[in-house]
Amino acid sequence: MSIAKTYSPREFEDKWYQYWMENDFFKSTPDEREPYTIVIPPPNVTGVLHMGHMLNNTIQDVLVRRARMSGKNACWVPGTDHASIATEAKVVAMLKEKGIDKKDLSRADFLAYAYEWKDKYGGIILDQLKKLGASCDWSRTAFTMDPALSEAVIDTFIHLHQKGLIYRGVRMVNWDPKGLTAVSDEEVIRKEVNQKLYYIRYRIVNSEEVIENSPITNHNSLTIATTRPETIMADAAICVNPNDERYFNLHGKTVFVPLINREIPVILDEYVTMDFGTGCLKVTPAHDLNDYELGQKHHLPVIDILNDNGTLNEKAEVLVGEDRFIARKKIAKLLDEAGHLEKVEDYKSQVGFSERTDAAIEPKLSMQWFCKMGEMAGPALEYVNNGDVKLIPDKFINTYRHWMENVKDWCISRQLWWGQQIPAWYAPNGEVVVAKTAEEALEKLRLTTHYSLLSTDDLKQDEDVVDTWFSSWLWPISVFDPTVCGNPDAKGNEDINYYYPTNDLVTAPEILFFWVARMIMAGHEFRGKAPFENVYLTGIVRDKLGRKMSKSLGNSPDPLDLIEKYGADGVRVGMLLCSPAGNDIMFDESSCEQGRNFANKIWNAFRLIKGWEVDESLANPNETTIAWFDSRFNEALAEIEANFKTYRLSEALMATYKLVWDDYCAWYLEMVKPAYQQPIDKASYDASILFFEKIIKVLHPFMPFLTEELWHDEVFGKRGEMDCCIIAQLPTIEAKNEMLLKEIDAVKQIVSEIRNVRNSKQISPKEALTLSVKTNSDIDYQAYKNIISKLANISELKNVEEKLSGAVAFMAGRDEFFIPLAGNIDVEAEKENIKKEIEYLQGFLKSVNAKLANERFVANAKPEVVANEQNKRADAETKIQILEETLSAL
Repeated sequence: MSIAKTYSPREFEDKWYQYWMENDFFKSTPDEREPYTIVIPPPNVTGVLHMGHMLNNTIQDVLVRRARMSGKNACWVPGTDHASIATEAKVVAMLKEKGIDKKDLSRADFLAYAYEWKDKYGGIILDQLKKLGASCDWSRTAFTMDPALSEAVIDTFIHLHQKGLIYRGVRMVNWDPKGLTAVSDEEVIRKEVNQKLYYIRYRIVNSEEVIENSPITNHNSLTIATTRPETIMADAAICVNPNDERYFNLHGKTVFVPLINREIPVILDEYVTMDFGTGCLKVTPAHDLNDYELGQKHHLPVIDILNDNGTLNEKAEVLVGEDRFIARKKIAKLLDEAGHLEKVEDYKSQVGFSERTDAAIEPKLSMQWFCKMGEMAGPALEYVNNGDVKLIPDKFINTYRHWMENVKDWCISRQLWWGQQIPAWYAPNGEVVVAKTAEEALEKLRLTTHYSLLSTDDLKQDEDVVDTWFSSWLWPISVFDPTVCGNPDAKGNEDINYYYPTNDLVTAPEILFFWVARMIMAGHEFRGKAPFENVYLTGIVRDKLGRKMSKSLGNSPDPLDLIEKYGADGVRVGMLLCSPAGNDIMFDESSCEQGRNFANKIWNAFRLIKGWEVDESLANPNETTIAWFDSRFNEALAEIEANFKTYRLSEALMATYKLVWDDYCAWYLEMVKPAYQQPIDKASYDASILFFEKIIKVLHPFMPFLTEELWHDEVFGKRGEMDCCIIAQLPTIEAKNEMLLKEIDAVKQIVSEIRNVRNSKQISPKEALTLSVKTNSDIDYQAYKNIISKLANISELKNVEEKLSGAVAFMAGRDEFFIPLAGNIDVEAEKENIKKEIEYLQGFLKSVNAKLANERFVANAKPEVVANEQNKRADAETKIQILEETLSAL
């Protein structure tokens, strides 16, 4: 087929993706091959493709395509997460636009609207992934609220409850006043916030200094400092350190809560830090976790003055119905007017915000369902400690270990309708029983108590749903066989016995605990095995200023716009070139431009080869060159393989990039290409095509569209319908000629040096030069005269015993080369140039010597770093010697 003059990915990306889909290249079913399995971290159904998704899914696709080309049965399972909080917020907002309030709907009606929204918008991100080239088995697309997966969640809840690992109780939780639900610790984002610190006076009861109807003074009051004056109406005590001499006279006293004049005690506890603030702490058990624990210890009442939506309730007595933040300002004004406000200072502190709604979190006492984590965390930690699950990079192991050794019980209930409803049923007297259905619940109640007259109509199911993570922690199991969830003794179906455990998980470090760790827990509980072998942790995609990309900052490009501009392959290469595992990515659009330029280079190299005319009667003058590239290809292939084994994907791509751009395009093709408008011999042509075909295979995981398009060109012979690059076998590593590689490296250096001489001396490339060599090594440069002559235009290559005077000298390895230029250069100017170069090298040598003379550096640096500095010193010394000899000869 003819090949377009310019690379235009738009013309073939959709074509090949459709072809792969129609011919089931992504589809996987169990067979006799070794499986390779990845489950996608399910994006929220509310989501659209962003740069983090782009990076994460490019990495997954590279791994899957490479496994497929290695002869493995590659299975990449896609799907989406129902995202309870985020999706419910979207649906509520949609209903509001229609003039509908959630409160006016039944649960069933609300869920009907939610499913309608999900069906309309929930698949957008998966369709966008197809533009990237994601080779998922779309026939396996799962959704965390699919009926079978939801049943798995319910069965898991019941199983863990029966084991005593799930319980119900009143605990202090993180409350999202906007989402109207509890959220887990991991869903709280801590941010530094500019606040005010309010110093408030509490009048001491029965103080001798109290003056009726006069402003409160420090003689009859104590002062506390707080950032939350709106919660003073919930105060249950004032606490001071028993060792604080300033407050000895307050022991056993009581004070009045400002504005409402409720009497509360002064209690003593060493929990209070004497040198922080005023040394007095207002204790508000309903609105602070630490205060709650202090209140429990001292048997204090719990007074909750906030409604679920963050407004003040009747217990506040003042400003009832006001939003907490508006109330804060108004309370401060009231306190000031009443003489209770001593002063106000600017203050910075950490405040928790809901990851889903960005509302400031309220600590709140609430009856919730919890899952005990301690028993499950032990095996999950062992898998990582023993290396059965490898975290890549391993710098995250300590973080993981810290989390698992300090794990807290997981609040798994959410006050929402979108999600799996908790399988708990309440009798009229409040007794609760956990069961799959109302009928089963009634049977359990009748077994334990006298409920013979009850019917299922008398039972009420718990209104809450389980945390979204309680479904996604089952993901690597439930996508293959949801029936084993909740049933550790189940043998499982063919799919789970073949595909589980999966091989690799690619995800972000920020969900290492509340998704990755929990999946390991669930995997151990229900399959007795961790769900994956390797966890590749990507970094955060940041802009070139180091800021996290976000819509609010306007610094995040639309991935689809990038694909439109640079092609999917260009964007994939651009993302991967700057993305070492676990490190943040400083993304710059120029990386995508570099990716597109790389694709252009490959395209144009192919056009060059395709345009050659072949003369079968010609002898092959390129045997050495062909042998060299064969060795170089195998050397690079070994490097690429090693990088993949250690999950250095960025380095694997860079090794591939250099092989193609430098070794094949810049050197090999230049060595073998025929003279202008002259034919090429068949042996050189066939070798060039064969090498290009191998290169396409190596490139395919990174650049699937370009490689598939070129793969089907007629120069490679006729391809069958199913003879596609996507399933071509990757090249295997073969033997390489180390000596040949070393000698061609020297030849390349010689050619580069000659070109540098031409540039610096302004000598035309058309002017042939004479090259002399004083050989100190065992390389026979005469064997490479044709290559050097072709690439550097030398008319003669002479072997000499002595250094030549009046010549420009350079070194390649240990060998010295001379280009006589007496008639072509200004000798005095050349002397000045050499003197400047010597001066520069002497300065460089001085800095290297200083480093090597530093005992601390030599003792602490890696041996290879020290060796590199020593090589720099030897190289600089040799160059200085050559330049000084050249200078004396001029």
